[in-house]
Amino acid sequence: MEKIISCKNCLMPSSRPRISFNENQICNGCLNQIEKQKIDWKDRKKEFVEICDKFRSKNNKYDCIVPWSGGKDSSYIAHRLKFEFNMNPLLVTFSPLLPTEIGSLNRLKLTNQGFDNIFFTPNQKISRYLSRRFFIERGNPKTHWDAGINSLPVKIAIEKNIKLIFYAEHGESEYGGKILTTESQKIRNLEEVLENQIGDHPSNWVDEYVSHKDIECYLYPDEKKLNEKNISAFYFSYFFYWDVYENYKYVKEKFNFQNNSIRISGTFQDYDSMDDKIDPLYYYMQLAKFGFGRALRDASRLLKNGHISIDKAKEYIKKYDNEFPDENIVDVLEYLQIQKSDLAEIIDRHRNKEIWIKKDNNYKLTFEK
Repeated sequence: MEKIISCKNCLMPSSRPRISFNENQICNGCLNQIEKQKIDWKDRKKEFVEICDKFRSKNNKYDCIVPWSGGKDSSYIAHRLKFEFNMNPLLVTFSPLLPTEIGSLNRLKLTNQGFDNIFFTPNQKISRYLSRRFFIERGNPKTHWDAGINSLPVKIAIEKNIKLIFYAEHGESEYGGKILTTESQKIRNLEEVLENQIGDHPSNWVDEYVSHKDIECYLYPDEKKLNEKNISAFYFSYFFYWDVYENYKYVKEKFNFQNNSIRISGTFQDYDSMDDKIDPLYYYMQLAKFGFGRALRDASRLLKNGHISIDKAKEYIKKYDNEFPDENIVDVLEYLQIQKSDLAEIIDRHRNKEIWIKKDNNYKLTFEK
């Protein structure tokens, strides 16, 4: 690995997968942010309205799907679609691995505003097995969940003949990554899903315990069926300036979206990605693999839109980024059927030795955050 550098603007390190930097050490996520200042957002909104007008149901049926976790971003999109643009969205949720009470409460708060929701819970015997297997093998207990959240909304769209899906942001553009085509920021297609979202085919998971029928809910529809149904999928962030903190403020105001009762372990905030108990461990594995944790991720996003100073961001990162995820760890280890005594060995197995060095029985990064 080349020497790790960090973006001078948002502090994201070059160890983030697929990120790139210019000669001034600015990441492509921040360069995209600069380009966003030049966009005529009124024109983009007009284009969005034209899409809504084209697909809006004339017989009170669902006219679009929102893949919905119940979190701030997808709830922000759903609320605006219904109450600002007079759409009738169907909310589609692939269950978190270990749902939290606060996540369930926020889903209830939005559905109480007048939304229908399909909440899908996969075979828990298989899901738990895959979580354990993927955590041990890949350091990611959510590999199959990633496939599920990508496949389910499209399958529901095909089943119910709904021609329009609205996703949240194009993460590769917003946060730094690999942008496949000039249309990638606007249109979500099969290539984008396979290349940047799933990265693996569920048929590879079949073993003596997992059969082909067990992976049905994780299989993405084939390209032929997608083309036959002519489903359009767009990123909301193409049409409206994307700002995760402003999204949070919106849902807080509109239906009293609830914060976590305490600060989320590994970070400084209490309002983002809090619907799954396994997430703190998931982000800690990101730290082991790539050298940046949840605090840096969150601070980077706030820095991009000027919500915190770089000094405050560095303070948060120093204080929280390496924090071990004690929050809900007992429930998580029970779910994964892993002993706490084995956890450190599994984590260190996936620790990137190119960016971590061991000194006095402790690991230290080879670069400054």
